[in-house]
Amino acid sequence: MEESFARVETKYLLSSFQAAALEAELRQQGFLRMDFGSPRVQSLYYDTPDHMLIRASLDRPAYKEKLRMRTYGEPGDLTQSFVEIKKKYNGVVYKRRTALPLQEAMNWLNSGQMPEQTGQVGREVRWMVHRYTLLPAAVISYDRDAWFSEKEPGVRITLDRNLSFRNWEMNLNSCATGISLLPADQRLMEIKTNGVYPLWLTRLLTEKNAGRVHFSKYGLAYQQFIRHEKEGNERGGANCSTVSLTRGA
Repeated sequence: MEESFARVETKYLLSSFQAAALEAELRQQGFLRMDFGSPRVQSLYYDTPDHMLIRASLDRPAYKEKLRMRTYGEPGDLTQSFVEIKKKYNGVVYKRRTALPLQEAMNWLNSGQMPEQTGQVGREVRWMVHRYTLLPAAVISYDRDAWFSEKEPGVRITLDRNLSFRNWEMNLNSCATGISLLPADQRLMEIKTNGVYPLWLTRLLTEKNAGRVHFSKYGLAYQQFIRHEKEGNERGGANCSTVSLTRGA
């Protein structure tokens, strides 16, 4: 199965109190929380040996790209996974992905043997892996609450908590825990739209004092840990109690 998306994704860093107030308002607007069975999301990011892709992304260029494999719910060999190419150009996110059983996807990206059913997306993934010599770089995990409404099909809102990172046991079938990237009382909210917010949502964000941020989960892991580890510092030496973010306009 191949899928393609094009949308604008805007991020907000909230307190747990702000998030709870926003969720209550979403219910009043007719939004429902999606039931994944388990809220756990894991993403394995691929990068060059010197982490060129994330370093370039953190410079916030007009165009950037990344490759990752993602699972939703509890891990297992037959869990459906998504191998995704995610590109961003002038503020618009373009995502192309193909779905495979987790172990089959892991075998593909580790061995280079592309399954026939991956089609055009698979060929693009293979080209990207060989072009950059991509290797597993980081696993980012979190619990996600996703909200949707049939009345507002062009708006999807997610709230992530328990955000963590590891660069060992680079296998999405692992139950290994990682290093926390955000304080326990913070939530990362993403609003995914065609670029236009409904008036009620704009008012809601203003009322709840929700501040827009530029935020990359893998980017934060690189800045707080991977870069320092490469420089010879002990893993986990960075302080996670405060997070430096740049607020958007």
